[in-house]
Amino acid sequence: MSDEDLDLGDIERRMKGAVDALKHEFAGLRSGRATTNMLDPVTVDVYGSNMPLNQVGTVSVPEPRMLSVQVWDKANASAVEKAIRNAGLGLNPMLDGQLVRIPIPELNEERRAELAKVAGKYAEQARIAIRNVRRDGMDQLKRMEKDKSISEDDHKMYADEVQDLTNKFVGVIDDQLQSKEKEIMQV
Repeated sequence: MSDEDLDLGDIERRMKGAVDALKHEFAGLRSGRATTNMLDPVTVDVYGSNMPLNQVGTVSVPEPRMLSVQVWDKANASAVEKAIRNAGLGLNPMLDGQLVRIPIPELNEERRAELAKVAGKYAEQARIAIRNVRRDGMDQLKRMEKDKSISEDDHKMYADEVQDLTNKFVGVIDDQLQSKEKEIMQV
């Protein structure tokens, strides 16, 4: 073996990062009550770049079915409103000076099914991220075997380990999706 060994720890860390990102996305999907996490996936186009909503204003929950965003810079208030409206969360924000009020509508069956679909999209994005990490690892193995820094047997052994990690993390994603869909569909 050479200094250029395959770093399975790095591959696992990157796959875990995809799962953590999915958890963060799922936190933004609501299941009935207003939470500040609902707006985590929202990014606002301000100052020439996309910034997370919590970096342009303060998100709070003044009542169980209402969110509010106190925008720090009045010039960004309409951009915040637009970003929330276009985030695909089914929310209809109202601008009131520097304050954006977001009433949380009651979830009907159709909206629940829509949110479950969004959860499925988030899960598929996470699966794709995991498969990309696997592909990177497999490409590295091919290069290492081609450069004669590992044998064909080592290549096969490492490839199996990378595939095992992939299967493990895809399984975690599937479990999280299943529990999030169950949470969304509960009446």
